[in-house]
Parts: sequence; C-alpha cells; structure tokens
Amino acid sequence: MPGVSSFRTTLSRTTLSRAATGASAGLLAGSTALAVAELVAGLGRPASGPVTVVGGALIDRTPAPVKDFAIRTFGEDDKTVLRLGILAVLGLAAVGLGVIGLRHRRLAAAGVLLFGTVGAVAALGRPDSSGTGDALPSMAGGLAGSFALYVLLSQAAAVKAPAGRGGESAVWDRRGFLVAAGVTAVTATSAGVLGRFLSAQQGQGAGVSRDRLVLPEPSSPAPAVPAGAQSRVPGISSFLTPHRDFYRVDTALTVPRVDAATWRLRIHGKGVTRPRTYTLDQLLARPLIERDITLTCVSNEVGGPYVGNARWLGVPLAGLLREAGVRPPSHGGAADQLVARSVDGMTLGSPVEDVMDGRDAMLAVGMNGEPLPFAHGFPVRMVVPGLYGYVSACKWIESIELTTFDAYDPYWVKRAWARRAPIKTQARIDTPRPFARPAAGTVTIAGVAWAQRRGIARVEIRIDDGPWQDADLAAQDSIDTWRQWSYRWNAAPGAHTITVRATDGSGRIQTGRRAPTVPDGASGRHSVLVTVP
Repeated sequence: MPGVSSFRTTLSRTTLSRAATGASAGLLAGSTALAVAELVAGLGRPASGPVTVVGGALIDRTPAPVKDFAIRTFGEDDKTVLRLGILAVLGLAAVGLGVIGLRHRRLAAAGVLLFGTVGAVAALGRPDSSGTGDALPSMAGGLAGSFALYVLLSQAAAVKAPAGRGGESAVWDRRGFLVAAGVTAVTATSAGVLGRFLSAQQGQGAGVSRDRLVLPEPSSPAPAVPAGAQSRVPGISSFLTPHRDFYRVDTALTVPRVDAATWRLRIHGKGVTRPRTYTLDQLLARPLIERDITLTCVSNEVGGPYVGNARWLGVPLAGLLREAGVRPPSHGGAADQLVARSVDGMTLGSPVEDVMDGRDAMLAVGMNGEPLPFAHGFPVRMVVPGLYGYVSACKWIESIELTTFDAYDPYWVKRAWARRAPIKTQARIDTPRPFARPAAGTVTIAGVAWAQRRGIARVEIRIDDGPWQDADLAAQDSIDTWRQWSYRWNAAPGAHTITVRATDGSGRIQTGRRAPTVPDGASGRHSVLVTVP
C-alpha cells in the first residue's frame, strides 16, 4: 500500500537521521574529552595526556615479537600508526556510545567516564608517573566528555508528535541540538588549541637551553677520518650519518624536551662509595672526548636501516664511575650491571665490565658537532661502542644505578630480550637496490659492514651460486665504525641474486644462519635480487 510504504520510508529516514545525530553527539563528546584532557595536561605535565599514557601502556604490554613486527613494518612511523590507531578506536567507541545514548543517556555518559578512568589508571601505571596529578587530565577529560554527551543527547531526545494519516513519527529539537553541538565544537576546539599552546610553552625552556648551549672543545678530539673512508659510489651510505637520517627507535610517543638548566644526573647503587649528582655544566667542565662510533639497534633486520655512524662528544663514563668508587667485577666490584634510567622511565642495563674495559663509553652531549637533537637524547645520553642500543644507548638519561643482573631486569629484558647483547658482524648492500634493473656491463655493488670493537677485515660478494669474490674495502676509521666496501661486477642479462658477507677483525666470518632479532639481534647474510635486461 502506498501509505504504508511512504510511512516505512519516512520511518527509515528518521531512524538513520537519529543514528547520525547520536554518532555526531558521540564524536563531539569524545573530541571534548580529549581536548579538555590535553588542556589539563598542558597546565601540568604534557606527557600525562591520555593518548600518550594509553599509548605508552600499550607499548609496555605488547609482546616483543609484535613490537618487532611494528618496527619492521612501519619503521620510525610506528608511533604515528599507534597514535592514529588509538584515535580511531576512541572515535569508533564515541560513535557507538552516542548511538546507544539515544535510548540510554546515563549509560552512554557513564561509558565516556569509564574511558577517562582507563586513561587515569594508565597514567598512574607509567614508569615516569609523578603521582596522582598524572591522572587528572584523563579524569577531567572523562567528566567533560560525559557531561557534553549527556547534554547533546538531551537535545536530541525524541518527542511524540502527530504525523497525519501515517501515524506518529519522532520529532526532535534540531535547532536546540545544533546550538548545543556548535557550543561543544567551539569549546573543544578552544580547549585543544590552548592545550597545545601550553604544552609548547613548557617545551620552550628546553628549546632555549639547547639553542644557547655552546659545546666545549674536546680534550681528546676524534682522529681525522682517513681520506679513503668515504666512497664516491652513488647510493652508498654516507660515512657520517646526518641527524635527519639517523635512525630513531624508542618507546617514547612524545619526544621528551628536557630543560638543560634543570637537568640532573644521579650515580648511585651497589658498590658506589661516593654517590654523585651532576648538572650539565659540571659535566661540560670535565675533559671531553670526541669519537666516531657506529650505533646499531637490536631491531635491525639483516640489511635493515637501523644503524648509523656519528661523531659523538661526551664525558668518559668509566672516569665518572671510578670517582664514585665503582670497580668492575674483574677488580672485585660488587655490581656487574649498570642500569641507566631515562626521564620517561625507560631502563637499560649494561655490563659494568664492558663499560669500564677501556672502550670509549661516554655520556654524550654532542652529535656531529652540535648539541644532541631532542630526538636523540638532549641534553645527555649514553653511548657504548659494541653493544646494541637496548643495553647501552639510554637517551634523556637522568640516573645511573649500579646493581647486578641477578637483582634486576631492565625494560627490554623483562620482555624476552637477552641481558647481554654484543653487536653481531653484519654487511649490507646499499646499491643496487632490491629489484633494480641495472644495464648489462660493469655494475658497482657497494655498501657498508660493521663489527664494533672488532672492525671489518674483509668483505666478499657472491653472484648467484658462484664463488665468493673479494670486495674493495674503503679505509677504516676505527674498529668502532662501519666500513664501506665496493665490488665491480660484469653483469650479464638475466635475474641474479647478489649476496654479501663480512669477516671481522678477529677472523670470524659472518654467519649464514638466519636468526630473528629477538632475543639478541638478527643474523644471516644480506641478499638482493636484480634483473639485468
């Protein structure tokens, strides 16, 4: 019947319109909750914002293989992906609560408040939590979002009104809802903008302190890089890695911006007979060393990008430890593990014996002739040649505690990574790239190889299943830096697999056995497939 069909169409449109209204109310309320939370965080501690603390809690509870997959898949964008994922989940939840709230306003409002409570609990559970104050942003956001959703849904509440022969239809106060929605949107936008402004203001002091920092000349400058250390082959990695290209792998969703004027470093713990606390000025007044050192992340797959070489300036760490009364285990020391703690609560454990065995372990204050970038640890970070970063390269360091491996497991060790992690010998092909199509004739294959603390003595190339052939080695800077290599190949048409292997300074050939990054670094040989037309 035409009348019934028309009524059903009208009812369907009304239902969809109401659902869209509920979804809009949910999204506006969710935006209000996040904006108010960020505003409160900006008034207090920006790192206590709900997205940051929930993201940090998720990272802490993610199994190591999943983290490894995220780094391998998304690279340095993994944190951006996580943030977007959190926002997407919150958005979907807000839409759902808005639709549910059309019939159950109080239940929906309570749901928003529950999300705020989850954020508060996550904030209190963070390793860098400063107490109950960190819970305030999430709770304030939850209350604001709950109130906003209740008001918006009240305006969208249906009333019964005659609709002619078709019976009754739902009619609601569109104007009242639109006014409430507009006020909510303006409030959320204003709170969000103000929160970002306040957070930025808190970081300005750190920016000013870095801009004003003048690094002293090193007492022990880095030896001059040999003239032949930098190959001219197009596509090969630069011998010294610029800041913008240096890898960054850590768990910090928001890069800490530490004011150098208020920064302090504490040295304490087992076997420390003279505990010390240093300011940055006190460290800068000490003799500094400058060294070229290659760092490698344990999450680096065979042939991966998470390795870089930089010129570091810093305070020798062994001297600071000796002044505090620390002795290595080989000399009767009570502690065999040094636990470095970052301002964001991250903990990394290094073998005391390695730190004090004569290598250039340092508390770095400079990178490539400049103060450390914030993303790489300003104002001070640890650098220990020969160890993967998760057991040596603590950024934004604020505490060094001497303890034992039996007494304490740092962050990554609790997540199935090895306690001790010397860097494995590796070689990487930089050019040609995988699936390249070089022309027939002479093709230069080139890349880098590294075996910190042992150096690289030989690099060999194999084409398909042919014999291993020696590559030409660039000059070696030191045993703590990577070494460039190249090989001139007479390429014949067809598909070819190029494989590389290195031999370190101890005479050990890089293993061909494939192993994943967990628990102590990947192993295997890098290969690329190319097609010569």
